[in-house]
Amino acid sequence: MTIVIERVLVSEILDGRTPLILVSGWNGPTEDAARSLLRDGTVVVHHDLDLVHEGVVRRTVTTLESGAPRERLGILELAHGCISCTLREDLLPLLRRLHTRSSVQRIVLHLDRRLEPEAVCWAVEHVAVSGVVGQIDGPASRDVRVDGVITCLDAGSWLADATGDDALDDDRTVAQVAVGQVDFADALVVSGNAGDGWQQARLHAVLTRLAPGAPIVWDGDAPDVERLLLDIPAGARRGELSHAHSPLLRGQPPLSHDCGVMLVEFTATRPFHPERLHEAVDVLLDGVVTSRGRVWVATQPDEALWLESAGGGLRVASADRWLAAMTPEEQEQVPTARRAMAALCWDERFGDRHTSMVVLVHAADPTEIDRTLQWALVTDDELADEAAWQSWPDPFGQFHEDPCESSESPYAEPESREGHE
Repeated sequence: MTIVIERVLVSEILDGRTPLILVSGWNGPTEDAARSLLRDGTVVVHHDLDLVHEGVVRRTVTTLESGAPRERLGILELAHGCISCTLREDLLPLLRRLHTRSSVQRIVLHLDRRLEPEAVCWAVEHVAVSGVVGQIDGPASRDVRVDGVITCLDAGSWLADATGDDALDDDRTVAQVAVGQVDFADALVVSGNAGDGWQQARLHAVLTRLAPGAPIVWDGDAPDVERLLLDIPAGARRGELSHAHSPLLRGQPPLSHDCGVMLVEFTATRPFHPERLHEAVDVLLDGVVTSRGRVWVATQPDEALWLESAGGGLRVASADRWLAAMTPEEQEQVPTARRAMAALCWDERFGDRHTSMVVLVHAADPTEIDRTLQWALVTDDELADEAAWQSWPDPFGQFHEDPCESSESPYAEPESREGHE
């Protein structure tokens, strides 16, 4: 006999929405983890995207009937074969329909390896769904709430995937997907082993800094995911989306050095010289798992830029304007938390303009990263001649991707989560 213990809060009962669990992972036991959650009242949904660019998606909906799994396979033909189409045209309406069924008490999304849970949660929260019988048009978040995001990974290959530069057939790299899946996780399932004890310890050091507070099951071949869901701390994000001006460190990640792994924080209250920054960013692509942060470039005084790297891939995009470039009326529309943080470090000359970055290294010299980024800042003489800034060439004028020679179009803004697919 299997006894399942659930944590049910009064607030969850009053919420009225159907709980939603996301199970993701680039290389890991995602299918086993998702199926382990199958029980009476739970529906497991999976979209196989192997043929998505041919306009075909295989959708599987699995339920438990008479104690045995029953799969219903559907073949979807999409007019425009892409991941966003799958979310918009099938997954989101399906979530709303499943919510209306009294037999469905929980939905588990077994995500295709190409899907990033953050992009799915963005779509659930923001993409309007229309035409569902008996329901008011609106996002799927009207009917479902994210109760947990589980990411599964293979200990032997994940770090190589997360620090490589292999490209997918869209505008992303394997590293961006692998890192993003772990970064957004509320809990982790790790299968296999990383090699010797030192390699295993190094992987643990990376994971605890990338997803601080997330409980980890290391026996990923037979994961007790129900128990793992109970171990997710109360303060976990559970699908909550971050803004580019949100705090860069969530939870309480270790700030110490462990097996060559360390979080490096870089801040500056003077801008970067655009050409020197363009040359300096290479230091973020070697021996670094990920880096991200807000960047102030001298030639773009109104626009805060968002810089994010994973492995050998880099992207720079707009992160909205600085408060100092807004009218008082526009500032009133900005979240109070952002205005409060800006007020704490407001500069009479430059307002809230600044650079704040976090770099997770695993085989790089933190001192060299700091020295290189400091070198890219404007000098005292350049800072005094602000009128000359606009005459400088700006490689980031149309934003930026690395490697430069393969760039065709700028990445979507971080807030535009649909653009990730």
